[in-house]
Amino acid sequence: MRTDARRPLAGRSVVTTRERPGVLDSELARAGADVVHVPLIETTDPDDGGETLRTELGRLESYDWVVVTSPVGAERVMPAARGHDLRVATVGTKTAQVAERLGGRPVDVVPDRQLAVELVAAMPAVDAAGPSPRLLLAVADRADPVTADALRARGYDVTLITAYRTMLRVPTWRERRAALAADAAVFASGSAAISWSEAIGAEAPTAVISIGPSTTKAATEHGLQVTATATDHSIDGLVETVIRTLGGGP
Repeated sequence: MRTDARRPLAGRSVVTTRERPGVLDSELARAGADVVHVPLIETTDPDDGGETLRTELGRLESYDWVVVTSPVGAERVMPAARGHDLRVATVGTKTAQVAERLGGRPVDVVPDRQLAVELVAAMPAVDAAGPSPRLLLAVADRADPVTADALRARGYDVTLITAYRTMLRVPTWRERRAALAADAAVFASGSAAISWSEAIGAEAPTAVISIGPSTTKAATEHGLQVTATATDHSIDGLVETVIRTLGGGP
């Protein structure tokens, strides 16, 4: 079958698992894919109802930096940062877009690749002779502490705060059947891969495609066999990897 260059995923079905359809879903659809959206994560307040987060957001004037690692984190933090003399860093361009829209100011640091290690490397060097810059790092409850540890190692005074909690959403049997019948499953985060394993198990479509090495690691550690990992760790890179993997047509 000849593939339409403008719609290289025509005739292919791809399952996504984020809480809400977003840029990933729209870009896959733009490429011609039949997007099967099966949300496996629900976002809610931290265990304390967000009290600690509200406390830290109420004293943002004491911080030099705010770092958010996801669009949800940006949604929870950046409205409070509006008007404060803060520098902002994000992991990923999508997160940067949300942060800029809600914070009303440009983001100062966005790494070229959507990796926490790249964010740490992109942060300005700290003058060892001066005071440590105070940094508020807002993450999900399941976040790996490696980012906070690496920032501390670079000289930042890091306050790690849980901005939100992710909970497993168990799919209906119809959703499960549709997910397993798709040509590919795509994971844009380690928590998405872990949620798939917890909700559905080790069964998966023929192709399992990951946004980057940390997501691939989480998937394989939870029994999933990853077919391809994006070399450009962004939504665009993930979509390009899906096209390379499936784009030859049914």
